[in-house]
Amino acid sequence: MNFTTPPLPYQWPYLPRMTSESCKHYASIELPGLTGLWNLEAFSSLIFSEPEKQSKLPFGRGGTIRSGQLVLRPYKRGGLIRYINTNIYHGTTRFQQEFCVHNAIWKSGLPTVKPIGWAFKSNKFGNEGVFLTKFADGIPWPQTWNKSEEFLQELTTMLKALCSWGLYSPDLNATNILVTPDKGLVALDWDKARWSRSSDLMTYYRERLIRSMKKLGAKTDVVLKVQNYIKNN
Repeated sequence: MNFTTPPLPYQWPYLPRMTSESCKHYASIELPGLTGLWNLEAFSSLIFSEPEKQSKLPFGRGGTIRSGQLVLRPYKRGGLIRYINTNIYHGTTRFQQEFCVHNAIWKSGLPTVKPIGWAFKSNKFGNEGVFLTKFADGIPWPQTWNKSEEFLQELTTMLKALCSWGLYSPDLNATNILVTPDKGLVALDWDKARWSRSSDLMTYYRERLIRSMKKLGAKTDVVLKVQNYIKNN
């Protein structure tokens, strides 16, 4: 499967991360907190430990499993289809695509959590998948609406960078923005992200964030500040 990564724009605002890590295949692997044996594609530096915490995500669907400095996120379907099919996929393309795109984003220097690998196991109905990342310390943006002004410049820089690179990410909403202890940002969850030739990605990202803020109960004045800042800067 080929997921071609476009070159970075000339005025890319981040310093690319230099890494020589490459993925290796591991068959019949037990993953912490999950049942069965999995086929794993991961960096060779991967180390498993007993799961420390299994928690439902504070927003959205599904949940994550914490294992040392690793986070495992099983793939879960959304929308009405989740009532019929919770976690079975026809192939592994979706898992592969997220890893390839996420790894390219990580290498670009954009503030995101480090991808570690992906895994799948098959049965007669299809495939279950898991995405693995390094743990990132922070709290979801919706838990700190009142401090949004402190990182609006960084958020806008991130969105402009994604747009200049042509990256379309349908799940980049307020729930997937993590605020770190030093008031920095980390963008999470690049599932279904892909490069696009759209000329108006900024409008899409701005409206997507605003819709999620309203849905999650952000106060009107906070929503307007975020909306106007992104639009005018």
